[in-house]
Amino acid sequence: MHPLPAPPRAPGLDLLRAAAIVTVMLYHLASHGFAMPALGRHGWIGVDLFFVLSGYLIGWQLLREVAAGRQPDWAAFFLKRALRVLPPYLAVLLLYLLVPGWREAAAMAPTWQFLTFTVNLFPDYARYRAYSHAWSLCVEEHFYLMFPLAVWLMARRPGRGIAALAFLLLAGGMLLRDWLWRHEVAPHDAAGAFLRYAEAIYAPTWCRLDGLLAGVLLAAVRAFRPSWWTRLLRAGPVLAPAGVALLAMALRLDPVGHAAAVIQFPLVALGFACLLVAALSPRLPLARFALPGARQLALLAFSLYLTHRQVYAWLDAHAAGLDDWPRLAAFCAYHLAALAVAALLYAGVEKPALALRERLLVRRQKQPGLAALQER
Repeated sequence: MHPLPAPPRAPGLDLLRAAAIVTVMLYHLASHGFAMPALGRHGWIGVDLFFVLSGYLIGWQLLREVAAGRQPDWAAFFLKRALRVLPPYLAVLLLYLLVPGWREAAAMAPTWQFLTFTVNLFPDYARYRAYSHAWSLCVEEHFYLMFPLAVWLMARRPGRGIAALAFLLLAGGMLLRDWLWRHEVAPHDAAGAFLRYAEAIYAPTWCRLDGLLAGVLLAAVRAFRPSWWTRLLRAGPVLAPAGVALLAMALRLDPVGHAAAVIQFPLVALGFACLLVAALSPRLPLARFALPGARQLALLAFSLYLTHRQVYAWLDAHAAGLDDWPRLAAFCAYHLAALAVAALLYAGVEKPALALRERLLVRRQKQPGLAALQER
C-alpha cells in the first residue's frame, strides 16, 4: 500500500508562513545593530500569525472529521504532532546544553521546563534569556493537548457549543489580561513594567489563546458551515484590506499599555484571520500563484525559528569585523548564516523525522478501520 498523496500546497498559506518567520527574524535582528523602528517595536506579531495558522490547520484536521461524522484518529494525530515538533526542538535544546558558547545569552531556564514545555508558565526573563523564544512553542504544545480534548467532548453534538466556548475564551482572556495589567504591570516603573508585561501577560498560555482561537473558528466555519466559508472566500478582496486596517489599528496601541493588554491580541488575531481567508480566496492571485522563495521559507520556518537567534549571537561573537561591514553585507550575512543552519537542521533532523512519520502512518493505514490524517 502506498502513502496517500499529499494535498497540494496552498501558495497563500506558504506566503503567510514565510512572512511570519521573516517578521520574527527581523524583529530579533533589530537588537543586533540594525535600525528597524517598526519591526523592532512590532515584529512580535509574526508569532501571532503562526498561532492563527496553527489554529486553522490543526482545527481543520480534526473538525472536518467530526463534521463528517467520524471520530478523529487520535493516535495518528499525536504521532504527527510529536514527530513534527520534538526531533528538531530537542536537537536544538541539546545544542544549547552541550555548547554554551552557541547561546544568545549565558543563562537559560532549568532543563525540566524545556522538557515539560512549561518555560512560558514560569518565565524569569531577568535571569534566563537563552532559548527563551521556546515560550511560543509551549503555547502550541498546550494547544495540541487542550484542543483535542475540547473536540472529543463536543464530538457528540458537532458544531454546537463552539461559538459559546469561543466567546468565553475570548472574554475570559481579555478580563484576565485586564486584571493582570492592573495588578502586575501598572505598579512598576517603565523598565519593570516591560519585564512584568512579558512575564505575566505576553508569554503565559492562558493569555495567548486569541490567535489560535481565531484560526480554529475559521476551521469550524469551513467544517460545519461550508456555505459561510464559500462566502468568506468570495469576500477575499474586501477582507485583505480589512485585515491590514485591523493590524494597523492594533499596532497604534502602546505595546505595554492597558488598552494593548486587553484588546491588542484579539485585534491582531482578527486581522490575521482576515488575511488568512484572503490568502485562500480564489479571487486573489495569492491563492493561485506561488511567490518565488515563499515555499522554501515556509518549509524552513520551524528550523529557522528554533535557530536564528543563536546564529545571530554566534556571528556577533565570532565574525571578526562584522560591525565594520557595509550594513547591507552584514544584513545578508546574518540571514544567509541563519538559512544555512536551518537548512542543516531541516535536512539532518526535521525531514528524516517527517519521513519516519509518513512510514508509521502508512503502517496504520494498513490496519483495518484506521485512516491516517492528511498531511498538515
